[in-house]
Amino acid sequence: MNQTPNIIYILADDMGYGDFGIFGDGSSRTPSLDRLVSEGCALSHCYAASPVCAPARAALLTGRYPHRTGAVDTYEAIGHDRLSLRETTLAAVLKQHGYRTGLIGKWHLGLIGDAYHPCNRGFDTFVGFRGGWSDYYRYKLYRNHTVEPSDGTYMTHLITRESLRFLAENKEQPFFLHIAYNAPHFPFQCPESYVTPFAKTGAFSETVSTLYGMIACMDEGIGQILDFMEENGLAQNTIVVFSSDNGPQLSGDCNRYNCFLHGEKGDAFEGGIRVPAVIRWPGYLAPDSRCHSFFHGCDWFPTLLEACRIPLPDGLALDGKSRLKDLLSHNPFPQEPSFWQYNRFTPVPKCNAAVRLGKWKLVWPPIDEAHQVPPYVIALDEQIKSAETLPQKPYPFDDSFRTIPAPHAPGLYNLEDDPLERNDLSHAHPELVDTLTAAFERWFLDVMTDYAAASQDNRRQ
Repeated sequence: MNQTPNIIYILADDMGYGDFGIFGDGSSRTPSLDRLVSEGCALSHCYAASPVCAPARAALLTGRYPHRTGAVDTYEAIGHDRLSLRETTLAAVLKQHGYRTGLIGKWHLGLIGDAYHPCNRGFDTFVGFRGGWSDYYRYKLYRNHTVEPSDGTYMTHLITRESLRFLAENKEQPFFLHIAYNAPHFPFQCPESYVTPFAKTGAFSETVSTLYGMIACMDEGIGQILDFMEENGLAQNTIVVFSSDNGPQLSGDCNRYNCFLHGEKGDAFEGGIRVPAVIRWPGYLAPDSRCHSFFHGCDWFPTLLEACRIPLPDGLALDGKSRLKDLLSHNPFPQEPSFWQYNRFTPVPKCNAAVRLGKWKLVWPPIDEAHQVPPYVIALDEQIKSAETLPQKPYPFDDSFRTIPAPHAPGLYNLEDDPLERNDLSHAHPELVDTLTAAFERWFLDVMTDYAAASQDNRRQ
């Protein structure tokens, strides 16, 4: 067995904090993830870098805020999901250090253009789909650069199967396997055998029963992957991480338990960015342990490299910090600020934005006008999923038609005393509001300089 630790990073799609067994109320059932918790360390304060898919994934794979990477939104037909070609991915760094690298499942960092293909961004192997969502039965499957028609296999089963194939083919050398399940993201589809145990209780809507079934199917696959690791002597030398890309969709028929966190997918409130996470690293992290230290989505890149004793590439400027010591010693919340901001299309300052410093979090609510999407963009998004051929470049789009009003007043929350963001303390601490506002303004100007360059490049390609 090689002494360089392997890495498996499993990412769910829109799975909520309350969907995870250890944090949930028992509605969702995740025995394999519960097993992973019993063998590893659950993170109670893990945060996605964005409340939506593509930006969160960009930060995970680069260690940089999404704005810097150009991947700030989800609409791939107009190229707003593209990870700038200037960016260095975690896969590329690990590959340079002798790792075999694989991505199985969802990419969503560039559907259009071969330069944005995962195999040109550091992954030796890619089996999955490149857009933001896919039908679970009728899909176009990329196998590296070859596109195959669907054979009708349920997508979650396929992701598990191909992950096991990658492990079998690469178990004799260091590997980085990024398993990106698209469950439980829309469309809500699942074999009835997984849905029935939830539907027959009568406690959930049809959609929620299906969502829980989708999670159960994914959890079953994770169990198969953990079993393979044990049976092949890989478990002791492999870092296994599980998390979600962002918070859950709760609107409409999707409403379900999420630990009473404020907000949902798309929001800079806790419900949109606080995500379930667990890391297993035998010999380093105590089994069945808890870490309450703060962890931002940008932090995975430097943390995993340090765990593998791999230096950061020269000249690479990261926003994330290695939290390895925090994981090992359970340090308190870091005292440097962390930031979030998300709206549709070009980022808008102080719109659906947040800054956190220690126990304090300042949040600006969404501005409705910055989240509106023209119908033709929605139509393009659906059309491109089933198109026989893809365009050479993204469809042109200009959001200068928008008129964005002034931001709403921010709310200030003490997350140590008020993790559900119920009590706005902004009037009681005006000086702190001013300090955090100034920090956010400096950050936004900084990252938007990189965004301007990245988005310009993405439009040219």
